[in-house]
Amino acid sequence: MGLGMSRNIAKAGMTVRAWNRTRKNAQPLESDGITVVDSPTEAVDGADVILTILADGDAVAQTAEQFLPAAPDGAIWVQMSTIGHEATDRCIETAERAGLPFVDAPVIGTKKPAEDGKLVVLASGPEELKDEVEPIFDAVGQRTMWVGEAGKANRLKVAVNVWIVALVEGAAESLALAEGLGLDPKLVIDAVSGGPLDLPYLQIKGGMMLDREFPPSFKLGLAAKDARLAEQDAKDADLDLPLVEAIAQRLTAGSEEHGDADMAATYLVSAPGR
Repeated sequence: MGLGMSRNIAKAGMTVRAWNRTRKNAQPLESDGITVVDSPTEAVDGADVILTILADGDAVAQTAEQFLPAAPDGAIWVQMSTIGHEATDRCIETAERAGLPFVDAPVIGTKKPAEDGKLVVLASGPEELKDEVEPIFDAVGQRTMWVGEAGKANRLKVAVNVWIVALVEGAAESLALAEGLGLDPKLVIDAVSGGPLDLPYLQIKGGMMLDREFPPSFKLGLAAKDARLAEQDAKDADLDLPLVEAIAQRLTAGSEEHGDADMAATYLVSAPGR
């Protein structure tokens, strides 16, 4: 995600310095005129905006500990990782203590939309920061939704992710059942194609399941993390969401063996030997 987003921000005419916990993964950005640095401190030196896009809340918190002491006065922290409400609230408190304006802005989309600048940005934060951060959001996304005060965007993203993981797990189990009943599972896809039950995402993820090939667009391990965030957020809100609990358990189980494959690989848990 970060590679595509960085390139599109640079293409829009903004100067970008990039840091990644594994430097070699960021190295390809140098061919795009982006400076790859060795530490978060170097990355934020003189920056107007500090953008974090990392795997989980702990990674964001650990990185913030390193860059906050070096953050320039007036810099804005734009936190675009999906980390749930509890970790986001901790980031807000950390930013306030450091005197750093904070925008919570996770995105809807995966690797290809990130490369194409077609993400949907869910943004929340102070109204007076919109003009300063929207050029970045315009560079990485096709649409930006502002949803209120900082923290609301990550809450919305977790809710949206419930729909995404429910769709993928539902497709996996539908195709597995058809296969188990002696049918060609492609018949399930054909039965709904072109009608109100059809979805582009079903065609994409269902196609991976039919081919049993799972090049990662969004890794199963990360999808499992997002499902667990939803499970925890539901408990914190005193909600009874048994489907969320079941999906979180299933994706977590699948990620133990297939965590680096696309999230569609959850299909292999339901139909491993067919």
